[in-house]
Amino acid sequence: MISNPTPQRALRGHRPARDVPRVRNSADHHAWLVRHLTARDRWLVRMLFEHKVFTTHQIVDLAFPTRRAANLRLLNLHKWGVLHRFQPHRDLGSHPMHYVLDTAGATVLAHEDGIEPKTMNYSRDREVGRAYSLQLAHTVGCNSLLTTLVHHSRQPNTTGTLTAWWSAARCGRHWGDIITPDGYGRWREAGRDVEWFIEFDFGTEQLSRLAAKLIRYEQLASATGITTPILLWLPTPEREATVRQVLAKTLQSLDHPRRVPVATTNAAAATNPVDMTEPRWRRIGDADSAGRTRLVDLPSLWPDLAEPQPHAPGDGRTRQTVDERPDPAPPRPTPPFGPTDYGR
Repeated sequence: MISNPTPQRALRGHRPARDVPRVRNSADHHAWLVRHLTARDRWLVRMLFEHKVFTTHQIVDLAFPTRRAANLRLLNLHKWGVLHRFQPHRDLGSHPMHYVLDTAGATVLAHEDGIEPKTMNYSRDREVGRAYSLQLAHTVGCNSLLTTLVHHSRQPNTTGTLTAWWSAARCGRHWGDIITPDGYGRWREAGRDVEWFIEFDFGTEQLSRLAAKLIRYEQLASATGITTPILLWLPTPEREATVRQVLAKTLQSLDHPRRVPVATTNAAAATNPVDMTEPRWRRIGDADSAGRTRLVDLPSLWPDLAEPQPHAPGDGRTRQTVDERPDPAPPRPTPPFGPTDYGR
């Protein structure tokens, strides 16, 4: 069950020892993997290349029917050198296993796309080093928003679908000269598309820095002619109240405040702390009595906001490259791997 993301201070502790790779990074091993990796395995490799780290709980939400099925498959992927895993230190109890991309997985990804592994900006030391990164809790927390939306999309009677989620790194490559959001997402429900930039705050960022972000978002909207809502996730109601006061003053000082639609939420605003679809969003400038809005209904907060244009459906391409965003929905079982394979 998903819980409120763990603050970074709860992950701090001794630096874990780095494991010796479990398998040789050889051509024979990579050839052996060709017939043992499923389409879902390869999709998970791409998702980890894009989003850096997932916990076991998050991987279950992404692509598996049960936790047992996920554990069995992840154990094999770990043994084969496709994924690396670690548990952050905790004084009491234990954190779930965290997974990052390992050497064999990165090599398979590179070969599938016809490029040299050394050109794909992958470093095993960097990926394993996420175990003691000060950004680990922030990355895992932000990824919880993504995996919860994917979980919703996978349900049999779902009414909404996550059609895009860009990582912070991808956003940085596109807009890093102006803004550096924690992600960009798009949700489709009831025939409507909703898009947003997400800012994920654990309560540690300076208020002045949060306020300055609105100025840069105004610059982006003016430069592109596209207005995109900015959604802020905050850890507590108290933090949200403080941030809302600061951002309201900042919006009033902008030349074109209508180009910067902002809504906020906090972990206690809905049943699930990281479920973006619940009625949890409140527009900056609205009183507390105004209530909160569901994700699909966000356009009603800004009636003049233009509807997002649909993304091109793959542009006729039959496969992705490592510089293209992976589909946020896991693939369906296809030959030679059938439904029983996906239960592994």
